[in-house]
Amino acid sequence: MDGSFENAAGQARARVALRWRRIGFSALVLGSCAALLGLMAATLFVEAPDPVGIAMLLLFALTLPWTTIGFWNAVIGFSLMTFSRDPAGLVAPHLRSIGGTEKIASSTALLICIRNEDTGRLQRNLGWMLEGLVASGESRWFHLYMLSDSNQAPIIEDEQRVAAELSARFGSALSITYRRREESSGFKAGNIRDFCERWGSLHQFAIVLDADSVMTPAAMLRLVRIMQVQPHIGILQTLVTGLPSASPFARIFQFGMHLGMRSYTLGAASWQGDCGPYWGHNAILRIAPFTEHCHLPVLPGKPPLGGHVLSHDQLEAVLMRRAGYEVRVLPEEDGSWEENPPSLPEFIRRDLRWCQGNMQYFHFLSLPRLLPVSRCQLGLAIAMYLGAPAWLGLMTLGLLRQMPIRADLGALLFILTMVMSFAPKFATLADVLARSPLRQAYGGTARILVSAFLEMLFSMLIAPISAVAVTLFMLGLPFGREMGWSTQQRDAEGIPFALAARRLWLQTVLGFVFAVCFWRVVPGAVWLWAPFVLGLAGAIPLAMASADPRVGRALAAVGLCRIPEEARLPAEPEYATLFAPCVPLSPTGATE
Repeated sequence: MDGSFENAAGQARARVALRWRRIGFSALVLGSCAALLGLMAATLFVEAPDPVGIAMLLLFALTLPWTTIGFWNAVIGFSLMTFSRDPAGLVAPHLRSIGGTEKIASSTALLICIRNEDTGRLQRNLGWMLEGLVASGESRWFHLYMLSDSNQAPIIEDEQRVAAELSARFGSALSITYRRREESSGFKAGNIRDFCERWGSLHQFAIVLDADSVMTPAAMLRLVRIMQVQPHIGILQTLVTGLPSASPFARIFQFGMHLGMRSYTLGAASWQGDCGPYWGHNAILRIAPFTEHCHLPVLPGKPPLGGHVLSHDQLEAVLMRRAGYEVRVLPEEDGSWEENPPSLPEFIRRDLRWCQGNMQYFHFLSLPRLLPVSRCQLGLAIAMYLGAPAWLGLMTLGLLRQMPIRADLGALLFILTMVMSFAPKFATLADVLARSPLRQAYGGTARILVSAFLEMLFSMLIAPISAVAVTLFMLGLPFGREMGWSTQQRDAEGIPFALAARRLWLQTVLGFVFAVCFWRVVPGAVWLWAPFVLGLAGAIPLAMASADPRVGRALAAVGLCRIPEEARLPAEPEYATLFAPCVPLSPTGATE
């Protein structure tokens, strides 16, 4: 009785502390937004306010939520990394609720959702994960389900062959089921819903994997152990990082992810708490409440904004939280990976699919009984894509507006927004440089600094290219433009000029138009608008160079944009199956 009372009292104190953290975080974000809006108003309105200036101020306001939230997440995350002995355990106490030796006593389904994927890669990744589970001695508690929505006959035959070969290899130690839907309605969410209705009652948990997902057996066992001792958790999400890649685009992109994700996720977990994120893969679900409470409706109207929900993950998270179950994240890198898009056009295609799905969240903002944090998360998911057209509109109106501005305040505002935008990367970069083992894993101080500069420059160049694509796509949504759920390219194969020109000609034209306009209107601020213009005007050669495997191999050869996984290869040869085919070894003898 006393123990139960103390536990209940501790939970009550934790809830109160989380409430105050959320209040404090909201105050920081709203105060920052107000300060930046005030600075923008002082920049624009030297004289009386004008309609164009007011429109610019409103567009600037649309860009602020993610900028300020990312900044304060980074500040909090960096503070935790610097001053706490156990930053992840502090914001995610469920991490330390297990010792790591608890008996596995729950049946867990491994769900691999596939649609016209490269079966060679699929077999390699699945074989590596299943072999590790068998070696752990706990494989009898797992059952692999290959859930196919493929519609190409040769690939379907290959999938069946892979399932048969995996069954022959592991069948006595771990069950494997292959199922292909004849009618693939509902996208990935419909695929998982079909599993829940057929086989969900046979298992307590499900670990959801994408075709490009890889998790270590230790990471999967850790998820199961936490779910066993934390019955109030409905979804537990791992921190996913990128696998090494021969594509320079993916190599640079995932180096930036490694820099930004840790501080950002730590900071976010400090105030999200039990309303954490779900990214749709590399996570574990409690099947019974997921089946009961997370069934997504078919939206009224036709696609792209009606019909089946495309971005299912965050919506399922808020529905799980509404049902009284917690959604938690593990805010530390620990054996959970994915493959990132190998080229700029493929990155844009994925981004537009997410954009379409997030715009469907408008239907759910007024959903009854959602927690305030959950409703805010849906709003932020929408705002993430409203920021792109807002930035473009802001720049366009700035060129058209014939009114004096405070150039000194404008420069200060630009510097502040850039620093705030890159704050998550600056925070983790500082932490990496302060720790010798991390410096070595990333290639040494000099390589880290050069890589960070290259990544941030690359981010600034591709941001306007992506913003134009998102803006055009959003303008087409009311007229029926949609992305759907198509096969993703995952191999680094390079991009021919014809394809790059066909996909990016408009960005190129707009780049030259903006260059002429900026030069005529604000020639003295070339340092401010040059990255924006160069990114657009150089979109085609940038896309081609960043997709060329030869460039990726050159970066690897000199150790640039190296991620810690590459450092594991010499010391941990068991990772060679996963990492070595992706990219050649970068230098291991890094010096300080």
